[in-house]
Amino acid sequence: MDQALSMTEQIKIKNWFDSNYRRWGFTYLRPLQAYQIFGGILNPSKGDTHLDVACGLGLLLKVMSQRGAVCNGVDLSEEAVRRAKEYCPEASIQEANAEALPFADQTFNTISCIGSMERMLDREKALKEQMRVLRSDGKICLMVRNSEHFFWKYFWKPLGIQNNKGHQDALNLEEWTELFAGVGLKVEAIYPDHWPYYKVIRFLKPKRMINFSKVLRFPFSIRGAYEFIFVLKKA
Repeated sequence: MDQALSMTEQIKIKNWFDSNYRRWGFTYLRPLQAYQIFGGILNPSKGDTHLDVACGLGLLLKVMSQRGAVCNGVDLSEEAVRRAKEYCPEASIQEANAEALPFADQTFNTISCIGSMERMLDREKALKEQMRVLRSDGKICLMVRNSEHFFWKYFWKPLGIQNNKGHQDALNLEEWTELFAGVGLKVEAIYPDHWPYYKVIRFLKPKRMINFSKVLRFPFSIRGAYEFIFVLKKA
């Protein structure tokens, strides 16, 4: 994709997210509990530096800040940044493109990008930027959409009802793994998205206490997950 076309597409995506956040606010996103799993996976020590790429309204920044991390967030959407600053004032948040992160090399102990990597125009460039600002012993946590999931494979994609304005896309397990390896990232762990399971449990057993930050084992193949949670390190 040439630079002019890329810029045009970025503006379209930015405008869509600005409009969406203005209209729906937090109702567009999962609740705060859904982000606890990423805090449990990253498990920062007090004072660790953390970056959330495509931070949205700041829900994961809130979780990581509560765990003692010193947090930074970036998002392409001006509206998201404005609201995130109000919701999580303890974090440093700015408008920026994930393909050109405004930070020095090896700044962060941990980096996250939740539900956004599949929307990026140049995924390799965005991943290389995350690697650049990640410390040599740091880790990255990404949640990405699975193209082999039943709904995506048989409904959203063939019927053309995925969100094209927001550049919604998906890859399968092998494709994501190859993408990460191609830029020099090593897969430390892969988990299925936990939130669909928690929603079922809350519906069936509304009084049950749930530790939303605990990584669980599931009786089904990872290939059937709605989304994948990857934990990555520099190879």
